[in-house]
Amino acid sequence: MIGDSVTDCERARPIGEGLFGAIGKGYVSFVDGQLNAVYPELHIRTVNVGTSGNTVLDLKERWQTDVLDQKPDWLSIMIGINDVWRQFDLPLQTEKHVQIETYEKTLKELVSRTLPLVKGIILMTPFYIEPNPQDAMRARMDQYGQAVKRVAEEIGAIFVDTQAAFEPLLQAYYPAAIAWDRVHPNTVGHTVLANAFLKGIGFSR
Repeated sequence: MIGDSVTDCERARPIGEGLFGAIGKGYVSFVDGQLNAVYPELHIRTVNVGTSGNTVLDLKERWQTDVLDQKPDWLSIMIGINDVWRQFDLPLQTEKHVQIETYEKTLKELVSRTLPLVKGIILMTPFYIEPNPQDAMRARMDQYGQAVKRVAEEIGAIFVDTQAAFEPLLQAYYPAAIAWDRVHPNTVGHTVLANAFLKGIGFSR
């Protein structure tokens, strides 16, 4: 499972697996816990290679070592939050921005390159924990989410709409109660992400 800080969640280096929370403290660990508790006979090995601050271009730089060299059976990708966020919190540092055309093209290249080597790929959208779709960053994030959906449809990947998964929660809670910066969720938010992932792969108890 590869991505940015939301995937990372203090996972071990260089590869996130092993003892003492090495898989991280977020949705990746929740998914691993459910899969292995319900299907222990499958001995599912979950590996976390999320890295805080990453954009899709950072993923491209480490794709060989952190994805292909791991020889996964299945691959999960959630990237795009920083691709969008840097456009808003660092508006003048344009070299850190990843425009949507570059984002979609790079994501498609990576998954197309990897698809023949795995049993399947799960693509999760980036999200912004903000209920107002007219909010500038939320609107931009939704555009990047649509790009993920297009790539998933083109290559036949499993698509997980994380933004949609947060909507019921945002009807009841102020965003800061889930994520102080609207990006890094608490345990409740990570549970939402894990449940969306599990639903996407057809998990059943």
